[in-house]
Amino acid sequence: MTHKFAGDVDRQERRRLHGRRDNRPELLRGLGMFGLVGWAVAVPVLAGAFIGLWIDLSRPGRYSWTLMLLALGLFVGCAHAAYWVGRERRSILRDKEERDHGTH
Repeated sequence: MTHKFAGDVDRQERRRLHGRRDNRPELLRGLGMFGLVGWAVAVPVLAGAFIGLWIDLSRPGRYSWTLMLLALGLFVGCAHAAYWVGRERRSILRDKEERDHGTH
């Protein structure tokens, strides 16, 4: 019983110290991820819109290439952002598991 209690106290103390040590980097890490997600969506959307506009102006037709490529850019950007968010989530969970099990 006392061995389990000592292990719990040790784990909580390590978590507290880790939280003090890494608060600022985690905040910066979160802001960096926020920026990455924004750019991951914005760049394909803008690229699709500009390419579509160029096609529409150079070869007018029945369908709007601007809208089609803008929608495609939005889809690609959201898929790319989802990939990066999932990757970061797995990294955070892996770090948390290592801290909880004391292998870090």
